[in-house]
Amino acid sequence: MQTDSEKTPKQFVNRLLAALPEHDQGRILANCECIELRRGEVLSEPGERIRQVYFPTNSVVSLVTTLADHPGLEVWLIGNEGMIGAPLVLGVDLTRLRTLVQGTGPAWRMGAGKFGEALQQSEALQRTLEHYLAVLMNQAERMVACTRFHVVEARLARWLLMSQDRAHSNRFHVTHQVLSAMLGVRRAGVTRAATVLQGYRLIDYRRGDVTILDRAGLLAVACDCYGAMEAIDQQLMD
Repeated sequence: MQTDSEKTPKQFVNRLLAALPEHDQGRILANCECIELRRGEVLSEPGERIRQVYFPTNSVVSLVTTLADHPGLEVWLIGNEGMIGAPLVLGVDLTRLRTLVQGTGPAWRMGAGKFGEALQQSEALQRTLEHYLAVLMNQAERMVACTRFHVVEARLARWLLMSQDRAHSNRFHVTHQVLSAMLGVRRAGVTRAATVLQGYRLIDYRRGDVTILDRAGLLAVACDCYGAMEAIDQQLMD
């Protein structure tokens, strides 16, 4: 049987591309290649030029800000609702974030030059991606407040829900080390938070393999940032 990770992007949907008129979508996809993103793969480092854009279809990617005295902090978590390389929409060809694949799966990849041409040729693409940039700004603003004010258990629940949405599965892999970097807490804090969620029988977490057992319960524990971000994102993208 063919697994999800073995399927091509054609068998999944990127919501940004799906929102475009059929002609524009076809023209863009004609200049893309089908690739497989692998968990742990680093697509770019801070200060590098953006040479390619990615439209995930069934993969999950984190954009992480890095500090000299800290392993990093997740700014955005992107799946098939978004794209990688958004600064190009504003004419900026440098990235200030580390781009790390969190979940293996397919994506469409397009060269930066061809992407720039597509932006000039399609008002619909320009408009859609401008709305998407507003979504990213909303996420970043909310993430700052979430990191500062909400307890680790609630933030972990929120992150797991967002990952489940983007992985399109109740099961995915993430280590304590990665969660520590994504949430900006020590590994011991991640362990305590995961133990609490397991104690409530909301998740099963063994050797990095996460299974969501009770999504409704996880929603109840998660901070309100999850619902707020999803609601605003949907409003902006409609």
